[in-house]
Amino acid sequence: MADVKKKVSAKAILLAGLISENPVFVSLLGMCPTLATTKSVESALGMGLLVILTLIGSNVLISLLRKFIPAEVKIPCYIVIIATFVTIIKMLCQAFIPDLYSSLGVFISLIVVNCIILGRAEAFASKNGPFASFMDAIGSGLGFTMAICIIAFFREIIGTGAISFGVYFPIGVELKFHIFPEQYAISLFTLPAGGFLTLGLVLAFMAWRKNKSEAKKQALEKARIEELKKKKALELEKKKQEEALAKANTTVKEAA
Repeated sequence: MADVKKKVSAKAILLAGLISENPVFVSLLGMCPTLATTKSVESALGMGLLVILTLIGSNVLISLLRKFIPAEVKIPCYIVIIATFVTIIKMLCQAFIPDLYSSLGVFISLIVVNCIILGRAEAFASKNGPFASFMDAIGSGLGFTMAICIIAFFREIIGTGAISFGVYFPIGVELKFHIFPEQYAISLFTLPAGGFLTLGLVLAFMAWRKNKSEAKKQALEKARIEELKKKKALELEKKKQEEALAKANTTVKEAA
């Protein structure tokens, strides 16, 4: 029974970071890398993977040390831990994926001050065990990666007319999938303004879907309440008729 509860809890933690508490689309955190590293799906995926690795390392270590870190210096300690993991990941990226390292540039170092990582450390890892903190890191990291890849997908297609892979990751071949001719592409979407525009459109679409879903729920709830009222009215009417019939029978018996 305890194992089932643990599995359900882990699933809830994972899905929270992906959907209900998505760091980009819900909490609007990490806007700097969201806007700056989403020119292409490949660079966005690279940034997402680096953030996931940093989240896993910092969340788990902070969770393990949470009872030993004094409350007065916990934030500086968290930053030191996060900076350590970012430095290690940055060096590994420079050594094994140099093209991605050159593409992301200073934004790899800026992971240290990413609100998502410090926020999860303070809000979750400092209060929960290593396994739950690991699942939280996976959920928040995947939620962030999913969000920036969605934005990058639309920016790259609209801005270049194609989707490319193998430019930054050493997969041995560069793949380019043309969606429409390049002359019809809108280069604005490859510029910083395109990032703001795409993010705004995605958030507007999500708000529209949310409002539509809530309106549908309200309509269903209203219909259910009306149905209950009608049912209650019919029951009352039936009860009145039964009472009237019983009274009439009593009167006839008394008269007889």
